[in-house]
Amino acid sequence: MAEITLVEAIDQALTYEMENDSTIIILGEDVGKDGGVFRATVGLLDKFGPERVRDTPLAESMIAGVAIGMAIQGLKPVAEFQFMGFSYPALDQIINHASRIRNRTRGRLNCPVVFRTPYGCGIRSPEHHSESTEALYAHIPGLRVVIPSSPLRAYGLLLASIRNPDPVIFLEPSRLYRWAKQDVPNDGKALPLDTCFTLRVGNDVTLVTWGAMIKETLAAANTLAKEGIHAEVIDVATIKPLDLETILASVEKTGRCVIIHEAPREGGVGATISAHIAEHGLMFLKSPVQRVTGYDTIVPYARLEHFYLPSENDILSAVQYTMEYA
Repeated sequence: MAEITLVEAIDQALTYEMENDSTIIILGEDVGKDGGVFRATVGLLDKFGPERVRDTPLAESMIAGVAIGMAIQGLKPVAEFQFMGFSYPALDQIINHASRIRNRTRGRLNCPVVFRTPYGCGIRSPEHHSESTEALYAHIPGLRVVIPSSPLRAYGLLLASIRNPDPVIFLEPSRLYRWAKQDVPNDGKALPLDTCFTLRVGNDVTLVTWGAMIKETLAAANTLAKEGIHAEVIDVATIKPLDLETILASVEKTGRCVIIHEAPREGGVGATISAHIAEHGLMFLKSPVQRVTGYDTIVPYARLEHFYLPSENDILSAVQYTMEYA
């Protein structure tokens, strides 16, 4: 079994599902002949033909609308937006229709569509190619928002998302597409949605994160361990709905929590997690919850990206602050 990258795991999951479910249709800009801008759909056109792998015009609202129509008529479309910033023209279709079909029809129809898109900065791209606005989608009732952070989780979570009967926003951290490799069995086993993954066990502080910030968070945890501070690292993975039980259980154990995300600070998912801890776990805390985030600005151009992204040192500083409390 060969080790593969996150983007290859996406392609592997799509291939597996298409081989085993003839109702799955892939559509998006350049997903066919070119195999997608990051090559996440490479080879699918040759294997399954143009009826099931469809290149579309540069028209995101149309992509979403067509995918929703397919979904409510019994197909399982997987639609790709080339970058998260390109998905905004499709918000009308996603918010007003995909998220509401089940409620609008009182359960007579459902909408099993997956909207895939690369997201996040750190790959030296301009602003619309570097968005981290997951909180926008997490705010919408009826949408599930899933963010993998490793090849194994990308494979298993994408399988689960495609098999889910309701719409899923599947955000793929572009900075991690080729960052690491893992053995990923092509066995068709899905991972559970709506569940956090504990990547590292510790008793001193809980580090909560998702997406590409897993990279810096795990590095910080390794550095902390050398200093005798044992961090528990939680990958949220599904940010809507949140697995608060796992997060609260960890905070009860450690008494300290640092939440890390690259999205802007205000209105972010980190604020929601912090609020839930305050409401349900305040008596567990030995120190205030800290958030390490991106800035409330547009993502800067390539030469300034490293100033925008939270760093390992930023995480270490936040942890040290929490450890100062008795």
